[in-house]
Amino acid sequence: MIPLSLLPGFARWGAHLEELLARPEGLWIHGPAGAGVSTLAAGFAARRDAAWMEAPDGTAGALWLAGHPRGVVAAREAPPAGTPCLVLSLPGLDEAPAALPPILEALAAEEGVEGPVPQALARLPCPGNLRELRHRVLRWKLLGQIPEPELGGPPRFESENLATNLHELERFLLHRALRRAYGNRSEAAQRLGVSRPQLYALIRRHGDPVRGEAATGEAPARLQRKPPRRS
Repeated sequence: MIPLSLLPGFARWGAHLEELLARPEGLWIHGPAGAGVSTLAAGFAARRDAAWMEAPDGTAGALWLAGHPRGVVAAREAPPAGTPCLVLSLPGLDEAPAALPPILEALAAEEGVEGPVPQALARLPCPGNLRELRHRVLRWKLLGQIPEPELGGPPRFESENLATNLHELERFLLHRALRRAYGNRSEAAQRLGVSRPQLYALIRRHGDPVRGEAATGEAPARLQRKPPRRS
């Protein structure tokens, strides 16, 4: 388990740790997926000698907390207005880049990684949460994979043609998602918010830089249309 002192935001609330543990109110901890919310909730509950739960939504968490006055709730969202509890919001790792190196070292030790951790594993933009960061360490341990270098940034749109610009932006976002997912297509589809068939269509159109696959599909219909003649 990651030490509480390494979690993002500890510098803000760590000085009040003992006071937080001693307070009689329930505690509601929320933040983005994988930011350490559950880790912190479990640690706080153990030290408070209280129960804790992962709330699927704010209503469920508030109802549970009503029956567990000193309990700890781990949630994605803030509690409903009027919920009698203390609220602790955790930032994602992308908001606390300085936390990355020590967390990587701790994760590597947990996973039995020997030797120094490659600095590339902490390369920003970071995965944004502890779960994906652990996956990054495991990929290095098992497969020797490190993140693909990020592109310099979104494409510069030289053309004023909307269809052309959308095509270039689509390619940029696809390739970035594939790089950040180490070529894992299920993960890339989740990042892009598309289905697997939609992802495969995008890969046929733009290729896959991680697997070295060239584009094989035709350009989308919007690019094949002839621009209207100017009168």
